[in-house]
Amino acid sequence: MQSVCFYIFGRPIYWYGIMIAAAFLACITHLSLLGRREGRSYAFVSDLGFLAMVSGIIGARIAYVLANLDYFNQDLTLIIRVDQGGLIYYGGFIGAALAAIIYARARRVPFRSFADFVITALPLGQAIGRIGCFLNGCCYGTPGTPPWSVVVDGVERHPTPLYETIFCMAIYGILLWYYRKRPRSGRVFALYLILYPMGRFLLEFWRGDERLHWLGMNAAQELSLVLLAAGILIWFLLPVKEDDRRQTTDGRPENTEKDNGRQTPKARRS
Repeated sequence: MQSVCFYIFGRPIYWYGIMIAAAFLACITHLSLLGRREGRSYAFVSDLGFLAMVSGIIGARIAYVLANLDYFNQDLTLIIRVDQGGLIYYGGFIGAALAAIIYARARRVPFRSFADFVITALPLGQAIGRIGCFLNGCCYGTPGTPPWSVVVDGVERHPTPLYETIFCMAIYGILLWYYRKRPRSGRVFALYLILYPMGRFLLEFWRGDERLHWLGMNAAQELSLVLLAAGILIWFLLPVKEDDRRQTTDGRPENTEKDNGRQTPKARRS
């Protein structure tokens, strides 16, 4: 793999950063197209996407720095070199989730349907981002000699990032299909919390890079089990009665509220 895509005035532009940008654009495009069918404005989607991207990168970088404090203590300026890689997905997931919660509350959007809408884009972004990991040579797999093995540090290994890319694309298709069936609000989000942690738990057995371990499992596997349990609980404990309301074109519910000085009508029961 070649981690550098090209140079500008002698400065390297890394594939990792390019793929992260591509993942963001893909998610925004997906949500824009999906939101257009539901009357959600592009401004609503783009503001959400920008906030989630920034918060996700910050959360992922904080998690990576905390997991590698000894390395970063040698040179603190390396903390901001996100373009060279070094993001932990679950840290990014937590950061983006917090941003989405704040955004939903600020825009007064029913959170369950909002979470279902947003989560449909996440595995698409993950799939593209993992290609960046593969090109960067990080998150490499355990030694192995399948026909599709790759050489990292002179050793043939499983292309684990590409395994996750394929897995995430499968989740993306499943979530989009299920979302369009209009299930009970919150269940699309719960389905992601069930599917992704299960696959991530198994894929961790093929990760060959250094991992933090505790009680016989690494940190990603332990957090996967926590999220899996949360997904199962959400799936079965969601109230039967829908609490969703129709939404305005910018993503906010049609209850009585001020919108740029105008009053929007109260929601009608359906």
